Amino acid sequence: MNIHRSLTRTLKALGLAVALLVLNGCATAYLVDNQVQSFPRWADQPGVKPGTPVTVPQAPQIFRFERLPSQRDGRVATGQDELENLAALALAKVGWTAAAPGTAAPWTVQVDANTLRLPRAPWDSPYGGGYWGGYWGPGFGYGMPGRDYVVTGRGQVIWMPMYPAMAMESPYYKRDVTLVIRHAASGKVVYETRAAHDGRWNSTNGLWSAMLDAALRDFPAPPEGLRQVNIDVPR
Repeated sequence: MNIHRSLTRTLKALGLAVALLVLNGCATAYLVDNQVQSFPRWADQPGVKPGTPVTVPQAPQIFRFERLPSQRDGRVATGQDELENLAALALAKVGWTAAAPGTAAPWTVQVDANTLRLPRAPWDSPYGGGYWGGYWGPGFGYGMPGRDYVVTGRGQVIWMPMYPAMAMESPYYKRDVTLVIRHAASGKVVYETRAAHDGRWNSTNGLWSAMLDAALRDFPAPPEGLRQVNIDVPR
């Protein structure tokens, strides 16, 4: 009997230790895996003659944010404020600083974020993965209700109501963030970069910051082509 009780206590202690290890492991960080593609066009600066070696601007540099008309009003403007604050922190890590209000800057930066919310991961779909339902919307961390559709296996988009039966738990998100840098005086685009991530993580500043950091990886002279950039985000 004593041996049985001792074994029971040992197993309970072992189970508790394993549970604590799992919880601690889950509590440390989560992975934000990004697909990143960048397009440097520094040769498009005014005054650069064809065939001239490209002069990539070195830090420090000063920039100001610019917005599209759709980013200036209402709820979108509020989200854009927060997104630009996060972008400013990411740009500061590569030596680019936002100019003080009313101060001229040689560069402008436009930042945009989009979210596609799916009711479930594609592989969880009861339709066998050939159909998705959800809504897409521009802006920082949210979508636009009422844009409900499915995408067939052939890439066709079919608009349809989002019935309650389709609104399953564990939504799945497809997100992307894009930064476009322009020569302020001419308006020419000299750098474009995009990071895309999909997963079940809820929208947080940490997640968007990781995506912005990924988009600016290897700035201002990134490698060609699509690449994966993984960033661990503390919980």
